[in-house]
Amino acid sequence: MGSMVFCRGCGKEIHESAKACPHCGATQGINTQGTKSRIAAALLAFFLGAFGVHKFYLGKIGQGFLYLIFCWTFIPSIIAFIEFIIYLCDSDENFAKKYG
Repeated sequence: MGSMVFCRGCGKEIHESAKACPHCGATQGINTQGTKSRIAAALLAFFLGAFGVHKFYLGKIGQGFLYLIFCWTFIPSIIAFIEFIIYLCDSDENFAKKYG
C-alpha cells in the first residue's frame, strides 16, 4: 500500500509520494541535492566557457551550441566568466532548483 509521512506544512498524514499536501497545499520533499555540481559547472565555465562546455554540462544544449558557434568573437568568454562568478556566489539550493 505505501508508506505514510507527515506534511511539512500542517503535520497531517499524507502518502510519501505526494508532491503537495492535499490539506494545506504545502510542497513536499523539495530536492535540494541536485545531480549537477555547482563547483564543476563553475570550473567548466572558467576554463572552457568560451566553447560552452558548462552549458552542455547543465543540459542547455542550444545555448552550448550558440557559445560554440560564436566562440571566435570572445563574447561567450566574457559571458562565461560572469556565469562563473554567478555559479560561485549562488547557493547549492538555488543551483539545484535551476539546474537540478
